[in-house]
Order: sequence, then structure tokens, then C-alpha cells
Amino acid sequence: MSSGLKDIVEFMVKSLVDYPDQVDVKEVVGEQTTVVELKVAKQDLGKVIGKQGKTARAMRTILTAASAKMNKRSVLEIVE
Repeated sequence: MSSGLKDIVEFMVKSLVDYPDQVDVKEVVGEQTTVVELKVAKQDLGKVIGKQGKTARAMRTILTAASAKMNKRSVLEIVE
């Protein structure tokens, strides 16, 4: 059920970056919160974060809305 969150993040990020084959999304399921870890190519880091973090914030908002629908809490972590 929670793999849907991973799929959502993967779809959004692969649409944004120049190197979609280097996108790596991992899901760490805790008791109360699911952490979605995102790794991208170094060249794509700026695209994923966006100006003043706007793109990352938008992705986090979408993830929060999707996880709320599943009655879960989730956090998006962008790993360098």
C-alpha cells in the first residue's frame, strides 16, 4: 500500500531531471512515519530542489497530501 508514495515521488522526479536512470527512491517505513529517500545525479540536484527550494517544497506538499489519503505520515528526504 505504501509503495504508492515511492511511485509518486519517482514519477515526479524522473519527469524533472536530465538523468532519470540515476534516480533512486527508497522507502523506509517506520511505526508512525514513512521516510522517502531520494537520490539523484549531482547535476540534477539543483533541478530537484528548485529556486529557493520551491520544487522540493511542492513535491513534499504532494507527498503529504497523498500520504494523508492513506492515513499515513511521510517525509521526503533528498540525499546528496
